[in-house]
Amino acid sequence: MFIAHLPAGYLLARHLLKRIGTLPVSPRALTLTAMAGAIAPDLDMLYFYVIDNGQTHHHKYLSHWPILWIGLLCISVLAVGLMKRKPLPFLALIFSLGGLLHMLLDSVVGDIWWLAPIVDQPYALFTVPARFQPWWLNFVLHWSFVIELLIIVWAAKRHRQEQYDRSRRSQPAGDFPT
Repeated sequence: MFIAHLPAGYLLARHLLKRIGTLPVSPRALTLTAMAGAIAPDLDMLYFYVIDNGQTHHHKYLSHWPILWIGLLCISVLAVGLMKRKPLPFLALIFSLGGLLHMLLDSVVGDIWWLAPIVDQPYALFTVPARFQPWWLNFVLHWSFVIELLIIVWAAKRHRQEQYDRSRRSQPAGDFPT
């Protein structure tokens, strides 16, 4: 995944907002937190380029280990249970879900070390053959990139519909939008 993590985090948040009753945080805070979690694993790209000089596949870093996100998710679920109605554990839970979503999305064509640090074996549903230079063209020209585009279109349509619904609710009865 190159460009769909942020919109996928948005879709995750919107889905959760429909499913969760009362919230200890604002819908905006939930949405921003889910989106932040959905891109957080890729912050390791700073280390990859600045310090590691691209020597290690960035999906081998701790921030791309599913055990990290599953562990954070478990801890935050416990914290939510112990500290009911507190915003911080709830936001940690949402952030963890965003990070785990990132792992799932990357698993389509990006190698993810699902059993790290115990097993040094990458897993991906599909392989992108190396045919083009620069390397990223292989991903952009692969059929799986359509999935990213669909996620983006879905998120944009969802956002647009919500904006429309909000504007309709704010108008007095009998008035029509211009």
